[in-house]
Amino acid sequence: MPEPAGSERRLVLLRHGRTEWNAIQRIQGHLDPALDETGLAQARAVAPAVAALDPVVLLSSDLRRARQTTGFVAEATGLEASYDERLRECFLGERQGLTHEEYRALDPEEYDRFRAGDWDDIPGAETHAQVADRFTAVLKEVVAGLGEGETALVVAHGAAIRTAMAHWLGWPIDWAQDFRALANCGWVELVERRSGRWALAAYNRTA
Repeated sequence: MPEPAGSERRLVLLRHGRTEWNAIQRIQGHLDPALDETGLAQARAVAPAVAALDPVVLLSSDLRRARQTTGFVAEATGLEASYDERLRECFLGERQGLTHEEYRALDPEEYDRFRAGDWDDIPGAETHAQVADRFTAVLKEVVAGLGEGETALVVAHGAAIRTAMAHWLGWPIDWAQDFRALANCGWVELVERRSGRWALAAYNRTA
């Protein structure tokens, strides 16, 4: 039986706009580059699209690229954003700051595993499980404050969103690798069923 119209609680997970590092394939992780001109335009364009989803709560990673994206969303929604370091991108240890070409030259086999989504043996990096646990802890807190039919909007990072999405839905975390990378300012929609389980309603929507 379909859910009653307007009764579903919803989570919208939005990736930040493009940075120069995205454009040149430099690994960001917890490092803090700003949006480039393209990223600012993406954030400006997506803000009214996600505002139309009528969020009542706005949260963001505390990294600059997410905060800048959130600024446009806050203006479009009239919401005051809160920031949480648990929504940061996956921490990639000693490989942060490298371009993909530099990483490949440093350790071709490890680089191939990285490209395949196997990041758990990167020196000093977080595991996918650690990322999923910290990110979904925030989602649990957010959902606890949502009323019937309400939506929360979370601005974060592509790999962290995919990893958390899989964990939130009760899937094996490595299933996240079966989804294409989120576009800059692409978003995911998750809705709560009457049973209390959550479902993937949309993936990689863009303005």
